[in-house]
Amino acid sequence: MTAAENASEKGGLGEMVRVIIHALILALIVRTFLFQPFSIPSGSMKATLLIGDYLFVSKYTYGYSSHSLPFSPAIFSGRLWSASPKRGDVAVFKLPRDTSVDYIKRVIGLPGDHIQMRQGLLHINGQPVKRERIDDYQDEDRYGNIRKVVHYKETLPNGVTYNSLDLVALGFYDNTAEYIVPKGHYFMMGDNRDNSTDSRVLDQVGYVPFENLVGKAQTVFFSIKSGSSLWQVWRWPTSIRWNRLFQSVK
Repeated sequence: MTAAENASEKGGLGEMVRVIIHALILALIVRTFLFQPFSIPSGSMKATLLIGDYLFVSKYTYGYSSHSLPFSPAIFSGRLWSASPKRGDVAVFKLPRDTSVDYIKRVIGLPGDHIQMRQGLLHINGQPVKRERIDDYQDEDRYGNIRKVVHYKETLPNGVTYNSLDLVALGFYDNTAEYIVPKGHYFMMGDNRDNSTDSRVLDQVGYVPFENLVGKAQTVFFSIKSGSSLWQVWRWPTSIRWNRLFQSVK
């Protein structure tokens, strides 16, 4: 190999390394400041979000805290360019008792709100949330078995509507004490009310500090049936939930 050929090969390798480094830096910037991908590991947000959904979370919606950065380094407190979440937002947050864990729930209570469950019906500031029974939800497990689940359409005081599930009549957290949301905190709940560990469980989740919010769920960009593996590309034609692709999260 001539000196010129050797220099050309080294130059080509160096250019490839530079491209890879630039791509990684760009991906880090996008993930940190714009959008972060997030996958749904549990059924706590059924029927809004399903196990196997992959979605984009906007990092800029609520501004930036230390939890916006990879590994949540404690380099500053509070939020920069902050904007308060709205009641009904579906948001990703860091679990208060273990900030290495991400949760996704719906914002139900704002600072100062009084929240209570009575006979399975959500009450906000002493008023029951409007709830309408709709067709039963067809819940499918990983083996293809179907069961019917009681299904409601709920409307929050600000007009946001969403669907919730009631797996168990008068479940454990269908009757609670009254929660008073502290200043600077939010009350988060899963739409699958009887299968969600959320702010109702004070020693597990409890009230979520504003700075623990990571971002707002925006769009489902990919969805694969529970029990299917993402790497099994040959199964995609039958395992992908095509009707969920690029749906907005509401």
